[in-house]
Amino acid sequence: MKKNRDSGLIQDEPLIFEQGGKGRKGYSLPRWDIEEVEVNNLIPSHLLRSGLEGFPQLSEVDVVRHFTRLSQWNYGVDSGLYPLGSCTMKYNPKVNEEIARMRGFSNLHPYTPEDLTQGVLKLMYELQDFLAEIVGMDQVTLQPAAGAQGELTGMMMIKACLQARGERRKKVLVPDTAHGTNCTTSSIVSYQMIEVKSNEKGVIPLEKVVDLMNEEVAAIMVTNPNTLGFFEENLGKIAEIVHQKGGFVYCDGANLNALMGIVKLGELGVDVVHINLHKTFSTPHGGGGPGAGPVAIKKELAPYLPIPVIEKNGETYHLDYDRTKSIGKVKAFYGNFGVLIKAYAYILSMGSEGLKKVSEMAVLNGNYLMKGLKGHYFLPYDRPCMHECVFTDQFQEKYHISTLDIAKRLIDYGFHPPTIYFPLVVKGALMMEPTETESKESIDRFIETMIEIAKEAEENPDLLRQAPQRVKVRRLDEVLAARKPKLKWTRDKSQ
Repeated sequence: MKKNRDSGLIQDEPLIFEQGGKGRKGYSLPRWDIEEVEVNNLIPSHLLRSGLEGFPQLSEVDVVRHFTRLSQWNYGVDSGLYPLGSCTMKYNPKVNEEIARMRGFSNLHPYTPEDLTQGVLKLMYELQDFLAEIVGMDQVTLQPAAGAQGELTGMMMIKACLQARGERRKKVLVPDTAHGTNCTTSSIVSYQMIEVKSNEKGVIPLEKVVDLMNEEVAAIMVTNPNTLGFFEENLGKIAEIVHQKGGFVYCDGANLNALMGIVKLGELGVDVVHINLHKTFSTPHGGGGPGAGPVAIKKELAPYLPIPVIEKNGETYHLDYDRTKSIGKVKAFYGNFGVLIKAYAYILSMGSEGLKKVSEMAVLNGNYLMKGLKGHYFLPYDRPCMHECVFTDQFQEKYHISTLDIAKRLIDYGFHPPTIYFPLVVKGALMMEPTETESKESIDRFIETMIEIAKEAEENPDLLRQAPQRVKVRRLDEVLAARKPKLKWTRDKSQ
C-alpha cells in the first residue's frame, strides 16, 4: 500500500555474547586513591569464582546500540496505533511521567510520619474527591493495584455489608457482555455466577433481570459501556429492580474513557465502580505494570472501606486505621502511589471540560473506525457504538481465512493487532478501540490496511495463512508454543 508507511518490524541483532572483542571495555575509572587489597584476603576462596568463560567484552557504544536495537523489537503505544479493544491503549503525556519522578515523590519512604507527608496525603485526598465526582459516587479507596483487585475489593465490601445485615446471599448476576474477570471475582468471594444473556441490541434485557433477581442474589456486575462497545441503556431501571430485592449494582468502570463528563454512573443507581487509572488517567497500559484500580462507592458501603482511609480534619490530613467494619488492607501501604500522582496531574491539566472532550473524541474515533470498515468486515451489531466496535471474520470465512489470520497479517503491515476472539458472545470477534489520542490520519492508515487485508483474503489468501513474514518470529504452532515455549532465541531462520 502506497499510503502506509509501515512494512514490518524486522531488526536483526545477535546475542550480546556473540559481540565485542577481547580487551574491549565500556568504562574508564580514575586512579584509586586507596590502598589496593587482594580480594582473596577478604573473601574465602571457596566463595570466589575464577572467571566466567565467554563473558562478553564490549565498549559503551556496543552496549548502548545492542539494547537500543533490542528495545525496537517491542511494539508500544509510542510506536504507533494500539487498537486493542477493551484496553484503552492510548498515548500518555510524558509530563505526567516527569511529575511522578520528582524527588519529593519518588524518594518518599512509605513509613514517613504523617506530619511530614501532608502534601502527599492532600494529593491522595483530592484525587479521591476528583474520582468520586467523575463517577458520581460518595467515597473512594485508592488502594487496589488494578481493575481485577478493584472488583474484588468492591465485592468484598458488598459481601461484608450484606453479612452485617444478617443476609447470606449466594448468587451474582453477570451479563455475557461483562469483562471475564467478573466471573472470577464472583467465585473468589464465594458467590455462584448466574449468566445474563444479552439481547439482539447487545445490551442487558430488563425482563431477564426481572426473572433472575431474587433475595438470593447479592449483586449484578455490569460492564458499562459493555464489551460490545454499547452503553447499557437499561442500567437505571436494572438498578431499581436489583435494589428492590435488596441487592447491589457493581459496575466495571474499565471503559470509563467513553463516559467522563457525560454520564455519572452513581446517578444511574450504581453502588460500586472500579476505575482503571492505567487505562483512562495517564498511566501507560500494557507495560507490565504497575496499574491502579481505585474503587468508588455509595455511602452505605463506607464503613467497609479498606484501611487506612485518608481523612481531613480542618487543614490536617491523616490515615484512619480505626474502622471496625473495614474489610482490611488489600494492598501494601496505600496503593501504587506513582500511578496516583500521574492520574492527579492528568485530571488537573485536563479539567472538567478536557475530560469530557476526551470521551467525546474517543466515541467519535470509535464510530469513525466502525464506519470505515463496515462492509469489508461483518458487523454483528449494526448500530452506533461508544469508544470501541466489534467486527467478525464472517465475510472472510468463505476464503478459509480466520480472525487469527487477519491479526497476523496486520503485523506484516507494522500494526499491532486488535483484541481477537473477545467478547465471547461474538464468534471470530475483532474488537477495536482507537482511543481519543489517535489522529484521523493514523486511523485512516489502519482502515486502509484492514481493507487491503480484506482484499488479500479474497485474492491471495495464502498471504494471510503464512503471515506474519516480515517479523523476528514467524507464525508459530499455537498449541506447541503454549506447551513447549521456546525461551532462548537462535538464528534458525525457519522459525
